[in-house]
Amino acid sequence: MKKLLVVVDMQNDFINGSLGTGEAAKIVSKVRDKVEEYISQGQEVVFTLDTHLENYLDTQEGRKLPVKHCIKGSDGWKLCGELEPFKGKRFEKGAFGSVECGEYAAQGGYDSVELVGLCTDICVISNAMVIKAMAPETAVMVDQGCCAGVTPQSHKNALEAMKMCQIEILGDSADA
Repeated sequence: MKKLLVVVDMQNDFINGSLGTGEAAKIVSKVRDKVEEYISQGQEVVFTLDTHLENYLDTQEGRKLPVKHCIKGSDGWKLCGELEPFKGKRFEKGAFGSVECGEYAAQGGYDSVELVGLCTDICVISNAMVIKAMAPETAVMVDQGCCAGVTPQSHKNALEAMKMCQIEILGDSADA
């Protein structure tokens, strides 16, 4: 069985930087363990990177969320230290979902695609929906214990929305 793990936006700014949260910090070791599990099984792991430029505050997103974050090349843009050493394709994305990652997943002949990372209610759900749309016959799953939302309630809301779109929710809740 050919499986793909998509690690979404596990970047410093979302963990302990300008948009960091305690919930995000709590999942780092769980995500690392999941990456190690996939690698030990000979499966593929890829990473998405929220990527903005210095003019972020002038963009539509920047006007709605006026907090500079994940500026390309900055420390906040980098994968967190526990994940940085892992090999795997990196998809830089300027929007919530990565069409490039969705195309990659759709063309890879995977039996399943699992997503973990940040933030459940923004980029995880966006990438899960892009992959589901581009690979409708592929099992798409999200491990809820390896994800964190902007708030615990928005995390739960996103999980429920994904269930309605036939995305399987795995594992125990991160806040359990």
